[in-house]
Amino acid sequence: MSVGLLAVVDDILTAALKASAKTAGVVIDDAAVTPQYVQGLTPARELPVVWRISLGSLFNKFVIIIPIALLLTAFAPWVLPYLLIVGGTYLCFEGAEKVTEWFGVHHGSEGDGARDERKLVFGAIRTDLILSTEIMLIALSSLDEGLGFWMTLAALAVIALGMTALVYGAVALLVKVDDIGLRLMKSPARKVRRAGARVVASMPAVFRVISVVGTVAMLWVGGHLVVANLAETFWTGPYDLLHVITHAVEAAGPVVEWLADTAYSAVFGLAFGLLIVLIVTGITRLVRRRQPAAAQAH
Repeated sequence: MSVGLLAVVDDILTAALKASAKTAGVVIDDAAVTPQYVQGLTPARELPVVWRISLGSLFNKFVIIIPIALLLTAFAPWVLPYLLIVGGTYLCFEGAEKVTEWFGVHHGSEGDGARDERKLVFGAIRTDLILSTEIMLIALSSLDEGLGFWMTLAALAVIALGMTALVYGAVALLVKVDDIGLRLMKSPARKVRRAGARVVASMPAVFRVISVVGTVAMLWVGGHLVVANLAETFWTGPYDLLHVITHAVEAAGPVVEWLADTAYSAVFGLAFGLLIVLIVTGITRLVRRRQPAAAQAH
């Protein structure tokens, strides 16, 4: 009996590991996107916020994504591309909004610290929902159809736990590197103190880079989701152009081909996201103008 159980566990872990390998790109994106949500918080709140986001990520995966993905795969697989277009559109919008902020365009209003923290956590969990959806759908499509329902469910559960621990463990370590540097600066050894000082001095630049990488990752993943799933539903034009570009650089090797694919997805994501930002900004301004007029009328 125990041997049979071990064989089942081994099959689940093997299937989960094989499927996880194909999600590596999105996992890296998720790890790059998340640290920007804890920027500006006090050191004492960084780990609690990361913990809250990780719990939200587990909720996303186990309560929302896995059940819905299994149900839709079984009864309405045609719905999945439309959901991914919606998710990709949101990522493009959020990424483009951050790009406009680099140029001094600010969106929304600032509130008190506690309110800001709640908004940060909610925003991070909302973004995680989309990235986690792609991770789990890629993993689901990579699993052997002959596994059966319960084996598939178990493999997805292993992937969900492993990816969440990997991403948010890395994020937690990253946001506390500066604290490690401060401790090194208190060492009696001069070389250790210098190393600690370099770590602390480098962290602002590291977080700026992470913020840029995270924004580009949102645009890349969002653009890729929209392009790929538009081709399956409404319009093949963007995907056809991508195919032309990647075919033109195919001779240069898979790395160059991947870079071309990524660059195209990011540029498309930025252009599409900026269009959504303009639409949302226009609607928001129109609503704000009508509110005072309606108040005066009453």
